[in-house]
Amino acid sequence: MCWSAKADLVAGAAVAAVGVACVARTSRGRDVPLAALPLLLGAHQIVESVVWHSGGGGTGPATVAWAVIALPPLAVWVPVGVLCAAPRHARRRLTLPLAAGAVTAAVLAYGLAVRPVTAEIRGHTLGYVVDLPHAPLLVAGYLVATVGSLLLSGDRGLLMLAIPVAVGALVCWALWRLEFVSTWCALAAVCSVVLFRWVRAR
Repeated sequence: MCWSAKADLVAGAAVAAVGVACVARTSRGRDVPLAALPLLLGAHQIVESVVWHSGGGGTGPATVAWAVIALPPLAVWVPVGVLCAAPRHARRRLTLPLAAGAVTAAVLAYGLAVRPVTAEIRGHTLGYVVDLPHAPLLVAGYLVATVGSLLLSGDRGLLMLAIPVAVGALVCWALWRLEFVSTWCALAAVCSVVLFRWVRAR
């Protein structure tokens, strides 16, 4: 997610701190799942700092933990959080991204249970390899669950979150594929700040 162990550790701690602030400022119980999302993202980055320190991690515990956090939970966490926070009139249409997330998470969880996960340092990025079948379909399901739920939320603040998520993910993916630098942690930080503003506005 970040370009070095130190960057991952610092960014992870900062994003987790924003998560604590989000949860502390939340006044409605149904907003808690989304408000707590930066806590998960921060923990994810801290785990990756351990992968960096282990020289890429190979198939070690930190590498597996990274994949377990990155793949199945978010595909369900985001659409469930959006469904909880969304206005009543928007909830029926959110069943589609929720269903897509549930199916995607189930397939990802099964893949992680039966296939190895490896990691290696590639310049200023970490490359993770998970041998999953039908990868394009899984990516599509993941995007429908996460970005799609935000776009269909019926909440202006969550719609504003969908924009940096979609655009930032595309930019970060392009830089990561070029093995130039990993900037996912910066995207996580931006999205966490947008979430904090959403919590305050609520």
